[in-house]
Amino acid sequence: MIIVLKVRYKQNYNTKKKSNTMKKFIFSIVFLAVGWVTSHAQTFNLGIKAGVNLAKINADFASEENRLGYQIGAWARIGGASFYVQPEAYIGSKGNKFISFTNNSNTEIAAEGKVKFTTLDIPVLLGTKFGSKNLNVRVMAGPVLSLILDDSSTFSSAYQQATDFDNYKNQAFGIQAGAGVDVGAISVDLRYEAGLTNISKSEKYKQTPNLFQLSLGFKIL
Repeated sequence: MIIVLKVRYKQNYNTKKKSNTMKKFIFSIVFLAVGWVTSHAQTFNLGIKAGVNLAKINADFASEENRLGYQIGAWARIGGASFYVQPEAYIGSKGNKFISFTNNSNTEIAAEGKVKFTTLDIPVLLGTKFGSKNLNVRVMAGPVLSLILDDSSTFSSAYQQATDFDNYKNQAFGIQAGAGVDVGAISVDLRYEAGLTNISKSEKYKQTPNLFQLSLGFKIL
């Protein structure tokens, strides 16, 4: 028993260490790129955005379904003719529907569970664009920090054997990538967001949020 606990502790420690190293590396690259772009900045734009997302939480012990959510917030774009930095801040909802889980006897049990988060998302995207000022295509990618403002969950009684299953952290870290189109003051973006951290406080159950998002933006400056 002691040997098993030591092995599990070492595995969890190594996983956390790799995750922290990845986050530090990504942030370092982003800060260097942001510094370079802003030092050569020729334009500054400010806008608002709203949209929908299709989210789910990938779990290593359960089957899940997508849930529809929303987002509304603001963005800024700083850069030159081709490259730019786009920090954003928006309120959004994300969720997940679990339809079954694997119990301690390694048996799949059909049982429903629902989770919903209200988050403040803060991505910092690096991008490039092609085309003219009033009509262009953009591609972008960068890290995103999600602060969980509120969470609610309802689970079937069958989930009671999965102790500490619905105990979530207050923040998550991920990476976004996607493309967009600008037509005058209107912008349309389609992105994928991949979760890089386990949002569950449990050491036993791993849960990572992932989503697709479609948004409509309007440039006001």
